[in-house]
Amino acid sequence: MTTIAIVGAGAGLGLAVARRFGREGFAVALISRSQDRLDGIAATLSSEGITAKGYVANVRDPASLTAALVAADEQLGRIEVLQWSPLPAKEFMRPVLETVADDLVGPVEFSVYGPVTAAHQVIPGMRSLGRGTIILINGASAVRPGAKVTGTSVAFAGESAYGQLLHDALAPENIHVAQLIIPRGIGGGEPSHEPTALAERIWTLHTERGAFRTFAADLDN
Repeated sequence: MTTIAIVGAGAGLGLAVARRFGREGFAVALISRSQDRLDGIAATLSSEGITAKGYVANVRDPASLTAALVAADEQLGRIEVLQWSPLPAKEFMRPVLETVADDLVGPVEFSVYGPVTAAHQVIPGMRSLGRGTIILINGASAVRPGAKVTGTSVAFAGESAYGQLLHDALAPENIHVAQLIIPRGIGGGEPSHEPTALAERIWTLHTERGAFRTFAADLDN
């Protein structure tokens, strides 16, 4: 059995993705900052016959993130899929003219240092399997900067660049790196944005591969 590690796991998209991959025989490592929330999601999945366990980590703390991924790999099985989908903090989203250099530290730690830390931890295991998938989940500001969300716009641009570089470097090794852009957030009445629909899209990114970047829907809808 191999594992999908969902960084930023919650009761919406994270649970839907866990169910989708769990139905295919994956164990599920749920990673976030709240052990109580993780235990609740893991219990729900376990009741549905899916092997799942929660691991606490702060994505801005490389040591805790690395420790969570190491433990998941050892306890559940080799990590074949990594989903990076933590929700950015509200304080990262300040207007551009009110943003100073210190305001960018958190977003960059969150969206650049975090993915780099996670990727470097899981890539050796994927190489040993001879396959793997890394999926970055972002909002529209990753490709269309927003003046009111400066921190995420700047940091998501860095995450996007890193992901594209990883995609190009790892493709010859049968490790696929993909970015899914979800304009206007999850849910909101758009069928394509509901957690189950997005989970199906993420499963397709893993199985069918293809280009680095895809969109859940058009940016201008």
